[in-house]
Amino acid sequence: MRTLIELYDERPLENVLGVEMFRPQRVIYVCPENVAGDKRVHRQLKEYFRHRGLAPELSFVRTDVYDSESVLQRLRSITEQEEDCAIDITGGTDAVLFAAGLLSAERPVPVFTYSRKRNRFFDIRNAAFAADLPCDVRFTVEDCFRMAGGSMRTGRVDNRILDRYMDDYDPFFVLYLEHRRDWTHIVTYFQRISQTAPDAAIPLDVQGPYVVKGERASRIQAPEKALADLEKLGFLQQLQITPGEQVSFRFRDHQIRTWLRDVGSVLELYTYKACLDTGLFDDVRTSAVVDWEENKKDNAVSNELDVMATRGVTPVFISCKTCDVKTEALNELAVLRDRFGGQIARAAIVTAERGRTVMRNRASELNIQVIDLNDLQAGRIQKRLESLMR
Repeated sequence: MRTLIELYDERPLENVLGVEMFRPQRVIYVCPENVAGDKRVHRQLKEYFRHRGLAPELSFVRTDVYDSESVLQRLRSITEQEEDCAIDITGGTDAVLFAAGLLSAERPVPVFTYSRKRNRFFDIRNAAFAADLPCDVRFTVEDCFRMAGGSMRTGRVDNRILDRYMDDYDPFFVLYLEHRRDWTHIVTYFQRISQTAPDAAIPLDVQGPYVVKGERASRIQAPEKALADLEKLGFLQQLQITPGEQVSFRFRDHQIRTWLRDVGSVLELYTYKACLDTGLFDDVRTSAVVDWEENKKDNAVSNELDVMATRGVTPVFISCKTCDVKTEALNELAVLRDRFGGQIARAAIVTAERGRTVMRNRASELNIQVIDLNDLQAGRIQKRLESLMR
């Protein structure tokens, strides 16, 4: 096959998977007028393929994708000019699919499709090369971002350094569960006692008052038990507490300092490690930021995903909440999942609270799996993640 005819779809995977699998020299996208004339879409697809080590010649042919006769005429014209071609009917509108069917009845053009459920390609007509063919394409998290027209930026965590702390995540989470009810106050205490000027070199040594200001004029006392437990864990060093007066200690390093000043980090890191421990995923990232404006500026339009993983061509989106899960959080997660992966993507929300019935019902409606406090306390997170991929 020299030329692959793709029926352009709003779901990114449908536009690239056939190209990834069969590596044609040329790709012709049959698409609506707004896509055919959108240079940004063209550039993003070219950049995506370049990122993946492919360099097909791309063409965008406009048609009315809701008029099957118009699409049929366009397909006739293309197949008359392209002798060695095939049509991928994985994506596209019903009218486009109907037109492709009419064309295949007229001409011996190979037609094939991809089954998300079975992760295989299938010969629809004259496409023996695609008959019951397993899809062996594997994506990274960054591939999924680029496929959807975004780019990946480093978020709150540099994933390149996370393997250095692999032995810390589980005991850190056990400590969190013990102090879960007071965790927000504990983190607030660390934030208040270790404040620094924005441009100053961030010190690891900390010395401050035993009592600090909380929210709304409240007062927060030094969490002595938590501080002592963190010292035993090795996160804090040289801890000294003078009750009612002063506290001093040293953070083990700057990354530990960051995690102890952020409420959600402990759950995100534990979930990240749980994904790795399943052995199911090809790539796992935490604090993955997708930039939609291609400029990598701090004020660019972006979304941050607490944890994201990929298995083969399937992306998995995981939101982590140390508080009750609101409907807005579920809706946002569903939107991100659908934008990136469409019907093939999976989503889960991990919460350090016991899932309420109303929340669970809404999550079920959105096809989002809920992993709640009961699962976390029972050590079931890996099993729940494994069930998500079945």
